[in-house]
Amino acid sequence: MYKFLICWRYLRTRYIALVSIVSVMLGVATMIVVNSVMSGFVSEMHNRLHGILSDVVLESRNYNGFSDPQEKMDKIREVAGDQVEAMTATVVVPALLTFRAGGESHHRPIQLVGVDAATQGEVSAFCKYLQHPENRKHPSFELRHGGYDTLDHQAGSDAKPREQMAIAGWEYRRRWADWAKAETVRRDLEEQRQPRTGSADNLPADPFAAVRAEEPEVVFDPAKDQYDGVVLGMALAVGYRDEQGLDHFMLMPGDDIRLTTATAGEPPKFQTKTFTVVDLYESKMSEYDSQLVFVPIDKLQQMRGMIDPTTGVGMVNQIQIKLKPGADGVEVRNRLQKAFASTHFIVSTWQDKQGPLLSAVYMEIAILNILLFFIIAVAGFGILAIFLMIVVEKTRDIGILKSLGASRAGIMGIFLGYGLSLGIVGSGVGMVLGLAFVHNINEIADWLGELTGKPLFDPSIYYFYKIPTIVNPWTIAWIVLGALGIAVLSSILPALRAALLHPVEALRYE
Repeated sequence: MYKFLICWRYLRTRYIALVSIVSVMLGVATMIVVNSVMSGFVSEMHNRLHGILSDVVLESRNYNGFSDPQEKMDKIREVAGDQVEAMTATVVVPALLTFRAGGESHHRPIQLVGVDAATQGEVSAFCKYLQHPENRKHPSFELRHGGYDTLDHQAGSDAKPREQMAIAGWEYRRRWADWAKAETVRRDLEEQRQPRTGSADNLPADPFAAVRAEEPEVVFDPAKDQYDGVVLGMALAVGYRDEQGLDHFMLMPGDDIRLTTATAGEPPKFQTKTFTVVDLYESKMSEYDSQLVFVPIDKLQQMRGMIDPTTGVGMVNQIQIKLKPGADGVEVRNRLQKAFASTHFIVSTWQDKQGPLLSAVYMEIAILNILLFFIIAVAGFGILAIFLMIVVEKTRDIGILKSLGASRAGIMGIFLGYGLSLGIVGSGVGMVLGLAFVHNINEIADWLGELTGKPLFDPSIYYFYKIPTIVNPWTIAWIVLGALGIAVLSSILPALRAALLHPVEALRYE
């Protein structure tokens, strides 16, 4: 009983111990906040990467791809059909995007993806990232008659308005088509007013009139007609984001663009085709939103010459596979690697494709935990120093306790109990403080942003509108237990020194 009473008295009266309590508290709280935020970021990153990429991908090493994709799908079902939920064939090739905006011509290197609109949404979250509600239900490469999102549907209540999207679709297309017609008429009138040079008697009124009379002219009216549809990455369409965080678009659904890619023949040739933007794709991952452009797979196969003229079957260079819930992607990958044991194919999971990124994130988390644990270790050295001072200061008191019959184990118990009590108080308060901070982290970030005049958390950089957090009870447990362990270990040496003091020498100590 005397050990508990002395520990309680020291805890209440030795204010120097508050330094150790505060150190442990700050270390525990910091580790809880950092681990919760990093876990949230990793979870969001996993969800978005997995939403973009299918579970397993069978792809050709050659951009020209392979023929008869249905045969490959049948073989995949034969090898791993018990774990396969859906599949779709795609064509992925590098290309060049060209468009006009602000009176200038713009060029962007892209990844051109030919997809089957009916099946692409079954293997990935392609539909989830589109900006028209109907396309999220039933994706289509036909331009819609309005109804595009004027708020970011992924941002919830914090969504910024996108007023330009209110007229996206056929209304926007008709407006610029009417403007283009008016501009053409204006230029024609100016040309007619220009003085002619030479003799008009020697020039026919229309040199190509006879040719056009023999061939019927096909009239393409952009106000009524569209080219083959294309879904554009959001970062390719947005020109800039202003200080208020509002997006200003260079391209919108209804605009026409030109795509250039190499054909599949030998030698390859450049092929250019005009497409109409029918929707925008926003995954919140800038490397994808600034690179990916989706077109109908059959149109891309025709453009690149990837259709067998004898059978009419198109070639593809990827088969994306979605697995059933609970299926082991690594096992399926290994099975398919054996079945397609050839230098022509690569089989990989979505984690394999993002291996360097995920490894870097996990390494960052590990290093952060090690560095932050040093904060608690510093608190441990503070406890050690304080306890050594207490032993020196209370040498006579220790001698009196021993002369009254206190054992070495009892003396050690006093200091070990004191160290444990410091650890319990510090880690307990730190745990409560850390959890409270995590719970209100977005409000705190907003307040700090208002205080400093700069947003502490910029969604355009981090992909998220709110700071994501996940509190893992096991992580909290090992942080608290680690702090308690350091506090107790730091008190062992002073406790041993106190326990080994001889009663007579302790009583004679000045």
